[in-house]
Amino acid sequence: MSEHPTRLHVDWTRCDGRGLCTELLPDVFTRDDWGYPLARKPAREPAVAPRSVKYAKAAVKRCPRLALRLVD
Repeated sequence: MSEHPTRLHVDWTRCDGRGLCTELLPDVFTRDDWGYPLARKPAREPAVAPRSVKYAKAAVKRCPRLALRLVD
């Protein structure tokens, strides 16, 4: 197992608050009043639990604005 957890990076210049990532990753993100993702645990790049990595990959792939990427 990797010593560093997989993390998600949100490119705020691209994100327009559609909220797909919050639906696919409810354990990582919640939404603010405008629909933008907020990390449930304060972090610049929130960690993704190993059991949620497949959902994180789906969120990255399906983000309509290409605002997400995984960071190892």
